[in-house]
Amino acid sequence: MISYNRPKCSKKLNKNREQRMENTFGQVIRQARKNKGYSQRELAKLIGIDFTYLSKLENNRADYPPKEDVIKIIAQELQLDCEELIFLAGRIPSNYSSLLQEHYQTMPVLFRRIREDSQFAAFLSDEMEKNS
Repeated sequence: MISYNRPKCSKKLNKNREQRMENTFGQVIRQARKNKGYSQRELAKLIGIDFTYLSKLENNRADYPPKEDVIKIIAQELQLDCEELIFLAGRIPSNYSSLLQEHYQTMPVLFRRIREDSQFAAFLSDEMEKNS
């Protein structure tokens, strides 16, 4: 893998946020790669991974989600929101680990409520949009 300074998550957002929320990690990075005009081999070389691994990611066939650093490099190169991409890959951004550990008793309750109560989830989403 190419040696990079650890990229930080930028707050760049794509225009089609609602559409992206319905997509998988692989679909999002494939579409962003195509929008940038990269082949899989070109992007893989730029970010320092094997193109066969990128293909597996795009087709949601990887045995495990990529590491956070790889996701950050992909996000940076494709101008995607880093944190959103990390969550979409099924990972928790490392900067949230201490928050989750600090509130380890209440987080499961919150996540369960979001999963089970679509109105509550919509309310939270609307409130977050207003405050962002």
